Amino acid sequence: MSYQLYRNTTLGHTLQESLDELIQYGQITPQLACKVLLQFDKSINQTLATRVKSRLTFKAGKLNTYRFCDNVWTFMLNDVEFREVQEITKIDKVKIVACDGKSYVEMKAPGVLQNLREFINR
Repeated sequence: MSYQLYRNTTLGHTLQESLDELIQYGQITPQLACKVLLQFDKSINQTLATRVKSRLTFKAGKLNTYRFCDNVWTFMLNDVEFREVQEITKIDKVKIVACDGKSYVEMKAPGVLQNLREFINR
């Protein structure tokens, strides 16, 4: 199972709205919509991990808060400078969420994924 972070992007929201509309008009089932979202999660995580080659660095003036929960780091930063080659961008407030490459659900409860797959395939 992949992280669902990217559902909260413009692309993810648009996909969810489109699926909701298709369900509303009876053109697809909610189960199919769930399968599509799960495939979206898997595909976007895999694509970003394997195809994105650009790198950037950042330096923060202040680390406000940080948290580590369920293998997910969350950082709240102030006065952040991002640098990519020669381009520099300064931002007042930034929230960074960093996830472990392994699925937390798979590590903590391996049977959950099988049960979810069985439920979706009904």
